[in-house]
Amino acid sequence: MQFDEIIDRSSTHAYKWEKYKGKDILPMWVADTEFASPLPIQQALKARCDHGLFGYTLPAQYEPANKAVMRWLADKHDWEIEQDWIVWTPGVVPAFNVACKAYCRTGDTVLVQTPNYPPLRAAPAINGLQRVEIDSVEVDGRWTLNFEQLEEAAADPKCKLFIICNPMNPVGSVLSQQELEKVAEICNRNNVKLCSDEIHCDLILDQSKQHIPAGREQSLRDSSITLMAASKTFNIAGLGTSFAIIPNRSLRTKFVSATQGFVPWANVMGLVATEVAFTQCDEWHQNLLDYLRENLAYVEQQVQSIEGLRLLKVDATFLAWIDASGLGVEDPQAYFESKGVGPSPGVDFGDKRFVRINFGCPRSQLIEAFTRLKA
Repeated sequence: MQFDEIIDRSSTHAYKWEKYKGKDILPMWVADTEFASPLPIQQALKARCDHGLFGYTLPAQYEPANKAVMRWLADKHDWEIEQDWIVWTPGVVPAFNVACKAYCRTGDTVLVQTPNYPPLRAAPAINGLQRVEIDSVEVDGRWTLNFEQLEEAAADPKCKLFIICNPMNPVGSVLSQQELEKVAEICNRNNVKLCSDEIHCDLILDQSKQHIPAGREQSLRDSSITLMAASKTFNIAGLGTSFAIIPNRSLRTKFVSATQGFVPWANVMGLVATEVAFTQCDEWHQNLLDYLRENLAYVEQQVQSIEGLRLLKVDATFLAWIDASGLGVEDPQAYFESKGVGPSPGVDFGDKRFVRINFGCPRSQLIEAFTRLKA
């Protein structure tokens, strides 16, 4: 029942709700959920506030958070890591920009899986690098990488880095063992580093699928940077805390050096929240997955019933990448907004024919959205 509660965010200046402030449009765009964070996290943050002193806290010295990450990865992802592999960052967006800075020089090429969320697509240019997009293609009713395109692009001597999302945002696929091995083979053969944004890795909805962390694979251990966070799963993105797992010492040293002078430490409140999320919230996490699975089933059913919309299989995340090309409208985003629903515009991800719907919300809100779309 906790996920059914409607929580009024109008007084919090939430980014998601500010976009359509004063308009009768349901915001279903940016990737945070409408669910309150687990009670243990709320209680831990209150206790930390009650202490009343908020001085410098070096994340590497915050032992409970480091141990919590190690515990979570071992328990949920069968990945035994060493503590010094963890590099704390104030979000995955700064982290993959740091990767660009650490492993590339001006004029180099960065491969980016597309469609992808706007900050990731923007990262190469921000760092004076060339972006080459690797398309997602439909195979047997799901999205996967265009491996022929990846083969060709990775062979360019100027190509130094491949940035992916796994699970993929926005298309929702989880890379299989075979697919990840193919990525590893291509990258290693061409001396291309892999930066894998795995922020949605704890939101696997297809119970026949398993997330495989890039750095857990022996073939990628010395050539990858794995980015993770508790933020999407436990709805604590505003606390500005994530972490990179970098087993290879040389890669880790270059990454840390690239942060110096402009990337701040992870937020102390985010460290507290991450510690508790990864040690006290397992049952809440399982309940969340069950709720999201039911939400996804509802979305699939509704999309199928609306002529002109199409949705391929979603393995993970709380995001639905909906093909609206069958509607026959010039601007799908404007069409959805005219119906009172505010998705993420597909054009921002690289394909204007699509919209991205966030179904991480109470069921009643989801029902209201599709009622509006059908009106």
